[in-house]
Amino acid sequence: MEKSMSVDVHEKVQMNHDALQQIFNNCADIVFRPLKLMDQSEILLVYIDEMTDSDRLEQIISACMISRDSDRLTQYQTVCQLSEVVAKVLKGCTAIFLDGKPFAYLADLASIKQRAIDEPSNEASIRGPREGFTEDLRTNLSMIRRKISHQTLKFEMHQAGDLTNTDFVVAYVEEQVKPELLLEVRRRLQSFQTNQLLDSGYIEEFIEDKSLSLFPQIQNTERPDTVASSLLAGRVAIIVDGSPNALLLPMTFWSGFQAAEDHYERFLYVSAVRIIRFLLALMSCLLPSVYVALTTFHPQMIPLALMLSVSVSREGIPFPTVIETLLMELMFEGLREAGLRLPKAIGSAVSIVGALVIGEAAVQAGFISAPIVMIVAGTGIASFAFPSYSLALPYRILRFPLLILGGFLGLYGVAIGVMFVMIHLVSLKSFGVPYLSPATPIGQKFWKDTLIRMNKKYVSAGRK
Repeated sequence: MEKSMSVDVHEKVQMNHDALQQIFNNCADIVFRPLKLMDQSEILLVYIDEMTDSDRLEQIISACMISRDSDRLTQYQTVCQLSEVVAKVLKGCTAIFLDGKPFAYLADLASIKQRAIDEPSNEASIRGPREGFTEDLRTNLSMIRRKISHQTLKFEMHQAGDLTNTDFVVAYVEEQVKPELLLEVRRRLQSFQTNQLLDSGYIEEFIEDKSLSLFPQIQNTERPDTVASSLLAGRVAIIVDGSPNALLLPMTFWSGFQAAEDHYERFLYVSAVRIIRFLLALMSCLLPSVYVALTTFHPQMIPLALMLSVSVSREGIPFPTVIETLLMELMFEGLREAGLRLPKAIGSAVSIVGALVIGEAAVQAGFISAPIVMIVAGTGIASFAFPSYSLALPYRILRFPLLILGGFLGLYGVAIGVMFVMIHLVSLKSFGVPYLSPATPIGQKFWKDTLIRMNKKYVSAGRK
């Protein structure tokens, strides 16, 4: 097959027909449409039926049938290699072969059914644009271009996947992006080799700095406004055809705590909410381990009345505190996954009813104490406060090793676990940018748009 694809387009239509029939053997979706012109010369059209605009195709056929004059076809691209013809046909183009022409015309008549533009479900916004990316690359690029109508916005087209031949674009604003960042992105993409590219997640795993790190080093988003603001801030975006998730790089630790509407609301409210998100993140990771450590090893640190209440509730419980907490955390994560995987009509109902029934039944049966149910529920609620789903995942995973350390070593174990996490975060980089930047080293820039957001009026005045 590779040998057939490497040959030139033949002057005889029948020779091209036979070669393409061999290449597209057992491809039921490929249409071969031979026609006879008025002077009895042959013409051949090759296309994919469900990816072609039938009305425009019939117009071309009518024009060719009326006269053999190929002036109507001169507006289309011509190629001389069968390999190029095959690649374009698989992308939705229509190949037209004429007798006596050692090349093929390629008409872009692609008409691919796609999902309508809608609000992204994973990044809902109270205030701001309600449009999200679709699976069509051209539509996604047009939404970005509409927000940044300037010639410095660049879209570099690439292709990857030996079997999928998927197009993807590297987007950046030329005057804002650092040249060394752009060179590093291009270098990593050049070394990206794979047989298949079906989603942006394939690229993410190949080009991130440390693939074994729990923390994401590349941000993903479905919102064009988030991509546009990131490009204006000097970041680089990667948009893959067939994926509604764009990649933004580099990513810092603070990017995961910033929601889409943070730049549309007043800065005082946004700053307060960001601090609350950060506190809830700490709560989602540390609350179970700190509770287990205090009740098991350091009861003297708990107020007497509260400790007496906890002790009474634990009477008759057959499991140690660390075991019952682990069991409830595993059950909660199981209910969350079940709610995500089940159909939407019953997913939320199953997770809510399951949590209520299992929690109440476990307390009534004496297997689990009531404070543990409250601790696990509070931890679960805190874990939903993350604007970025990718950044919430490491906190959900780290909760378990920290819980085990707290159950066996007390607060010392929790402190050791937190210390190792901090050492990892300090040493982590995303495309040469420190992961905790600009908090380390701390400076005035840290207070502009990280943990809090400064008033845009004062920031603009400072730039002047």
